[in-house]
Amino acid sequence: MTKITEQAPPRGRRGPAGAWTPLPALLDDLAGDCFRDFHTRMRDAGYEQIRQGHGCVFRFIHEGGSRLTELAESSGLSKQAVAEVVADLEQLGYVERLPDPADGRAKVIRLTGEGIGAHRTALATFEEIERELAQRYGAERLRTMRKLLEEIAAAG
Repeated sequence: MTKITEQAPPRGRRGPAGAWTPLPALLDDLAGDCFRDFHTRMRDAGYEQIRQGHGCVFRFIHEGGSRLTELAESSGLSKQAVAEVVADLEQLGYVERLPDPADGRAKVIRLTGEGIGAHRTALATFEEIERELAQRYGAERLRTMRKLLEEIAAAG
């Protein structure tokens, strides 16, 4: 049986010339490039304070709001880490904490008007980046990649 390292896979963008680049590193390169582009476009749209770390809230928050524990569970981060992000977003005016109507002891984190605008802009920006990738590499190839990545992520 041939070892992976003995095969001649495509060269990666980083590392020594001719070195094999592990798939996670390639995915990390792609994510880094996409997020750099995303943040440039968000800054250009007036959301210069949005950071990648804010995604644990923006990506998982429900339309009517979410509890901190839900955001932590969905993002795979600790409650303490998500609480820091929520505090930052609250200070920036993107979220607010309100009493949970189902349990007065708990709080619900909800997007403010500014947060809704940032969220909509972010989604539109990601869609634009994906459209551009489809134009550059082919829509069918991108759909295939997306489907495979969704399948891998769901099995994870």
